[in-house]
Amino acid sequence: MFRLSALALAAGLTLAAPTRAAAPLSAYGELPAIEEARVSPDGVMLALVTANDEKRSVVIETTADQKVVMTVKAGDKKLRDVRWAGPDHLLIEVSTATQLSAYSSTGEYWTVIDVDVKTRVQHTLLSDAKAATNVVLGTPQVRFIGGRPFAFVTGWEWVGDEGWPSLFKADLDANQSSLAARAASRNTDGWLVDQAGVAVAQAEFDDKAKRWNLLVKQPGGWRVAKTVEASIEHPYMVGFGADGQSLLLGDSEGGDVSIRTMSPAATDWGPPVARPGEDVTLDPATDEMIGTREIDGDHVVYGFLSLADQASWNSVLHAFPGEGVNLVSISADHRKLVVEADSPTLGPAYCLVDLNAKAARWIGPAYAKLGPADISPTASVAFKAADGLDITGYLTLPRGKDPKKLPLIVFPHGGPAARDEPGFDWWAQAMASRGYAVLQVNYRGSDGLGWKFMSAGFGEWGRKMQTDLSDGVRYLSAQGTIDPKRVCIVGASYGGYAALAGVTLDPGVYRCAVSVAGLSDLARIVGQAKHAQNLFVTRYWDRYMGAKNPDDPHLKEISPIDHVDKVTVPVMLIHGEDDTVVPYEQSTMMEGALKLHGKAVTFVKLNHEDHWLSHSDTRLQMLQATMDFVQKNNPAD
Repeated sequence: MFRLSALALAAGLTLAAPTRAAAPLSAYGELPAIEEARVSPDGVMLALVTANDEKRSVVIETTADQKVVMTVKAGDKKLRDVRWAGPDHLLIEVSTATQLSAYSSTGEYWTVIDVDVKTRVQHTLLSDAKAATNVVLGTPQVRFIGGRPFAFVTGWEWVGDEGWPSLFKADLDANQSSLAARAASRNTDGWLVDQAGVAVAQAEFDDKAKRWNLLVKQPGGWRVAKTVEASIEHPYMVGFGADGQSLLLGDSEGGDVSIRTMSPAATDWGPPVARPGEDVTLDPATDEMIGTREIDGDHVVYGFLSLADQASWNSVLHAFPGEGVNLVSISADHRKLVVEADSPTLGPAYCLVDLNAKAARWIGPAYAKLGPADISPTASVAFKAADGLDITGYLTLPRGKDPKKLPLIVFPHGGPAARDEPGFDWWAQAMASRGYAVLQVNYRGSDGLGWKFMSAGFGEWGRKMQTDLSDGVRYLSAQGTIDPKRVCIVGASYGGYAALAGVTLDPGVYRCAVSVAGLSDLARIVGQAKHAQNLFVTRYWDRYMGAKNPDDPHLKEISPIDHVDKVTVPVMLIHGEDDTVVPYEQSTMMEGALKLHGKAVTFVKLNHEDHWLSHSDTRLQMLQATMDFVQKNNPAD
């Protein structure tokens, strides 16, 4: 672990490590040594989410001398996030895949544990609330009322035999929960609580009517302040504007996302406060906007509303030349910051910056077992699809190899309404460490690249979204970078579908395919959403697949399970048995279909694993199985 006792912010940062052979796959595939780092509002303490093999812990230490105050062991719980609630309380979010009742389906449910740092008492929020479960919906909002810390969370209040998404108020010092506000309807999906602890806004989305409403609190009750007709990308509440009073809202229906403010007394929102494509940065102590964040090519760019904050950030960037720097956490006075510095040669690491002292110290690397010899260079790549559409992505090249005629792994992201971003990717780096070039394509339909580009993917699931990937292969082949006869495809979720589609719908490009939690039978997926009356999901599938009903013949045209006869290369299927996003049966059914047709297929079951590969042992199991399979069927040498 790299450590510096002090780092002058005016100076550049240089770290050195001895050169050695590439690390074992476990160095990439195990959970990061540090997953999160949060500085307390007063800047006195630091909360670190750490992992040691399979066990996660939250380590609370002092910022001044790194003295460990206490350690909270998460055990086998999936630790999702931590947030300070003042200087003495830490909120830890965990999740588990379970059934809430005999009548409900298995889902991933979140709970929040409050840790009193002074008394060391732990308490699960809402465990004492009347007519409620301890399941929370969304991130807690922390507010101080009369000098006491409170956490406001949305939870299920049982009214008769129905669960209503109501707002609860948890007194953290007293370990007591109470109902703060009842939802206007069962369609309520979020609240905003002001600094006085008053619920000033709630949003509701009527899936059936395709209507989003913003309700604001008035002396006489709740008033509908804004209504938007929306089918999928409905508006959403972000936080508060820089003035602390106006509501901060995201508006994304029918075009690029815009962040706007709206006075609680107004009947419409104002002009955007951020450019399309920009996210907003919130003050963790108040949930008020303090700046913006956007991805510009290979870089993440922050802009701050305060000139002082911007000057401070510029000095931080100056200390990490040539590295990607992300703001992770900030104290209430904005003088202590936790940043993630993503070095092209050292990978990501966390650093605590003290602006008053004009110094910083390393907290530690995310991947402690990786050195400079283990990190492969990644650069952006751009090419044109067959129809002329401009496509971008990232290419990771194996360290120490001449970038000519390399074996290639195409590694499409999930979603599909997601995107690959610049910086360290543990999975891509692991594959590159074994001698492969790795191509990550932001195919049409990817999010975060503008509405025009995203909408170019509508109806193109299994069609141009798929050929964008093979167009990338052809581009790299024409450049002489890769050997077109040595290409495999590996992906998870939608990327897993793309891997299966690559060897069924677009054959002849790949020598093998690995699908992790991939979709194979689209008619079944659409049918399950329709049976559950999940209209939002049904419309989402229709947007990309172009089919509203499971009996639409178009679905058979793009379902890998209906084209297994075209498979001529080995296929590996990997799936977690506790997956609540893509049903486990999607892989078992594909395995059966491939075997029925005499195709070469290998199936790997991940016991007790979810959709996100949250456990260290099964994540490593997936990675080891993938690389053994790829190296066997598409050797790097």
